[in-house]
Amino acid sequence: MAVPVEPTGGSPAGRPGAPGRGVPHRRVAAFFDLDKTIIATSSATAFSKGFLAQGLLTRRSVVASAYAQLAYLLGGADEASTERLRAALARTVAGWDVAQVSTIVRETLHESIDPTVYAEALDLIAEHRAAGHDVVVVSASGVEVVEPIAALVGADRAIATRMTVEDGRYTGEIEFYAYGENKATAIRELAAARGYDLEASFAYSDSITDAPMLAAVGHGAVVNPDRTLRRLALAEGWDVLTFRRPVPLRRLDTRVGVTSGAVLGVLAALVVAAWWWRRRRRPA
Repeated sequence: MAVPVEPTGGSPAGRPGAPGRGVPHRRVAAFFDLDKTIIATSSATAFSKGFLAQGLLTRRSVVASAYAQLAYLLGGADEASTERLRAALARTVAGWDVAQVSTIVRETLHESIDPTVYAEALDLIAEHRAAGHDVVVVSASGVEVVEPIAALVGADRAIATRMTVEDGRYTGEIEFYAYGENKATAIRELAAARGYDLEASFAYSDSITDAPMLAAVGHGAVVNPDRTLRRLALAEGWDVLTFRRPVPLRRLDTRVGVTSGAVLGVLAALVVAAWWWRRRRRPA
């Protein structure tokens, strides 16, 4: 279960972060941000190894991707860093075959995502499902990446960015960007279509850019917040949660996994190794 820190607001179950049973005859949903909320990494760059193996990425772009992801993890998901990551990824995927991308994601899903999933997030998703709530993953990453991850962690559906596709390939343009206020708009549209009572519903995110999403529901909660997001949570009465334990899904019974520090260590090692490899290859 998520570890409560600084109870900032009540919940139906009487403790921070607990979904409770809600009110009878109300259809309730729990909306989860993905990156650094359900998983301890960036979903948009988690499949770099598979894309490299299939020739979609070059070694240079893998290094750039590793730098972008490391900066994202260390610097926080503010608007500027998220926008830079989005723009870089949009340029990178221009011309990629959509079917090939979907195949790579499907075939490397466990290898790429399993070790990064927060145990606390899985526990919270399980509590919501036990309470009869729908679980929706809401992410700025592409739908081809987000939907398989959402299914993997037990969510019912996903809201994600949609890239423009022509002749089965990405154009590099974005049809719908699931970011900022757009997340809140998509949540309200889904609520209208599915009959969710947003006042009785829940939302979880680590990012200040998801403030509109958190404000769209009656029960917001912030995860591992930085100082700015913590202040906003206190002002808005949102719960504050700490997720610490990425746990491989295949080893959940033993709850043995890697830490966020280990994830960052692997990324840093990748950057250093790539730099060393390129230097060795450079003519004297």
